[in-house]
Amino acid sequence: MRNASWAILAAACTAGPALAQDTGMVAELVVTAQKREQNLQDVPVVVTTLPQRQLQDAGVRDIKDLQVLAPGLSVTSSTSEAQTSARIRGVGTIGDNPGLESSVGTVIDGVYRSRSSVAFGDLGELERIEILKGPQGTLFGKNTSAGVINVITKEPSFEFGADAELTFGNYGARGLSAAVTGPIAGDLMAGRLYVAKRERDGFADVLVGAGPRTRTDDTDQNYYTVRGQLLIAPTDAVVVKVLADLSERDEHCCVNFVTVAGPTAPLVDALAADNGVIRPPNPYDRVANANRDMGSKISDRGVSAQLDWDINENISLTSITAYREWRAENGSDIDFSSADIWYRDTDGSSFSQIKTLSQEVRLAGATEKLNWLVGVFYSDEALKARAATTFGSAYEPYFSLLLSGGTNPTFVSTLTGLPAGTNFPAGQGPRDSYDHSSKGWAIFTNNSWKVTDALELTLGLRYSDDEKTVESHYTNSVPAAACAAAIVRPIPAAARAALCAPHSDPAFNNVITHQKQGEGRWSGTVKAAYRFNEGIMAYASYAEGFKSGGFNLDRSRLAIGVIDPNTSFPAETVTSYELGVKTNTLGYGLVANATIFHQTFEDFQLNTYTGISWLVASIPEVISRGVDFDLMWRTPVEGLSFSGGVTYAETQFGDFTPPLGVSPRLPNTRLSYAPLWSSAGTVSYETPISDNLEFRASISAKYTSEYNTGSNLDPLKSQKPLTLVNARIVLGAPDKRWSAELWSQNLTNEDYHQVVVDQPLQTGTFATFLAPPRTYGLTLRAKF
Repeated sequence: MRNASWAILAAACTAGPALAQDTGMVAELVVTAQKREQNLQDVPVVVTTLPQRQLQDAGVRDIKDLQVLAPGLSVTSSTSEAQTSARIRGVGTIGDNPGLESSVGTVIDGVYRSRSSVAFGDLGELERIEILKGPQGTLFGKNTSAGVINVITKEPSFEFGADAELTFGNYGARGLSAAVTGPIAGDLMAGRLYVAKRERDGFADVLVGAGPRTRTDDTDQNYYTVRGQLLIAPTDAVVVKVLADLSERDEHCCVNFVTVAGPTAPLVDALAADNGVIRPPNPYDRVANANRDMGSKISDRGVSAQLDWDINENISLTSITAYREWRAENGSDIDFSSADIWYRDTDGSSFSQIKTLSQEVRLAGATEKLNWLVGVFYSDEALKARAATTFGSAYEPYFSLLLSGGTNPTFVSTLTGLPAGTNFPAGQGPRDSYDHSSKGWAIFTNNSWKVTDALELTLGLRYSDDEKTVESHYTNSVPAAACAAAIVRPIPAAARAALCAPHSDPAFNNVITHQKQGEGRWSGTVKAAYRFNEGIMAYASYAEGFKSGGFNLDRSRLAIGVIDPNTSFPAETVTSYELGVKTNTLGYGLVANATIFHQTFEDFQLNTYTGISWLVASIPEVISRGVDFDLMWRTPVEGLSFSGGVTYAETQFGDFTPPLGVSPRLPNTRLSYAPLWSSAGTVSYETPISDNLEFRASISAKYTSEYNTGSNLDPLKSQKPLTLVNARIVLGAPDKRWSAELWSQNLTNEDYHQVVVDQPLQTGTFATFLAPPRTYGLTLRAKF
């Protein structure tokens, strides 16, 4: 409790919006939270804005790295980096189910990414990142019911410049990036090109048993990124930006580490060439068992074009057209042991692929009293998902031992009457495919009326129309003989249930289903802001938003042998109230902002893993209420600045009767990943040493109180309070021509869980996907 109190107090004294990029001084901050440039202190929205210098000093390369800088934000991954989930104030979408879209929207250079995993990758050269809390559906559309991560990268310059970076670190880390910008055709066209290549050895040691896996480490890093931009300015009134990017990852991710070895662990041991499950469990040794490869290949590419046209001095037009492709292939040792029970191969037979075309057009204008905006948005998304799950040579013997109390490795044959080895033939298993289409359009408006010099009212409204279809093709590579036999034979119900899990149910033998879902919804906001003087502004807001309904892309049934042709779930809606105050001293030497919020979510989309399949349940009510506080201070000590914030959020389920498959622990209990307290603080100090040498140091810390990582809220999945610290020390030229930087991420080597899971098929065995350990290294930078 003492550490918790210290961290909260420190963040309250070191909190805030941001620091000026080059001087470390507080500056008026420009944000685009309302899709027009405004001073942060004039925006009636909770915004954490992070400028380039702060992002660089905290080692931010992707959205997961943002956590240490933003209170109330968490980003985690599980079986691969393609399974990345973001949450704000404890609300987000969890799990490895591509049928669910995100509650936290991610927008990169004006282009919306439909899932957090699609937005995961090297963000390149950053101008700033804005984290908007609460529903943002009016301007950013559906699937922003919890908030938005708005990423703005550096645009081309008409002055030549070049940067290079070389990084070395522990775990064999090595990275190289380079960027160049400048004029291409006088003052008509400028360009910017960024390339990066990064590699690192794995954090995990793996015991492979009898294989066929040979790789003995995991959670490595190996990717490259290329980003290019053109800025074309044919006239003073017209600017066109064309952006293209490509990223490829070829990594091995992710094994997990046993936290509790249940009663089935000896059965796994009996079928492995070594101890199939680590005992005694010590997950922080980072030693895991896996006889199958966890290869992960992710490809992300896209192109966009943005037109900004100042029609006259009062009216402007913005058009953003984008096309993106994302594909993730992932092999998996599903049982996470060195026994060959079941797996997904690394041959590309299991993958998710998303292709998206989007178009947004906005017309905005301003008069003396009114800032107005109207726009339209269209998107067309095609999603393909393939799941090829394969029985290993130990699958049938494992269930034989399980059902016979560990005495008979051929007991399944006794139950079914089929020859040993034919009940669940090795190399066979379910082969499912999903072809999903989502098309939608929206029309929206957002208008701010300056009633008096002090009072401003904002009214926003959006209508969204979406249509989704999915064709699901379920197949069993063999006709699920064991379950078919178990259904007709007089065997115990528990044994029948074990042999007739969804992935081995003959009801799914070559079945095709078609589903269609359409919805039209209104969302909007009303805000009132009153400026008492230049240093104090108070506001109140009401907002509605929603996350689109969809389809569970997994096997679903009504009973053994009875397929459920309807896997749909309704939209998740949210109603939000906020009351806030924003203050600043003259010259912005001190900035303090506070907001009280109350959010009510209805039909909350809970995605939970039963140990054999994904279940999506609509929870009638989730309430999130609390306080966000930001403070920034330029101290009397020249070069010393503080920034950060505190979030207190009570985010919990309402009172409801849990449906089948949903844990009875949930009613009136806090959600997973919903800590009561989180605080983040950054202290930065910069001073010249001589005429030719400058010193800079930065420490960023994030405190999070206790929370549960499991969708079923099992107490064994709890994460104790933790504090993360990133640090950087820089020596360089005052003109930034060169620098040498010593850095560390997770400086105190805090061991903590990204998620604790029930180990598939293994009763009572739990395991964790750990966050990265301490990393450190040296980065050399040069500017030309």
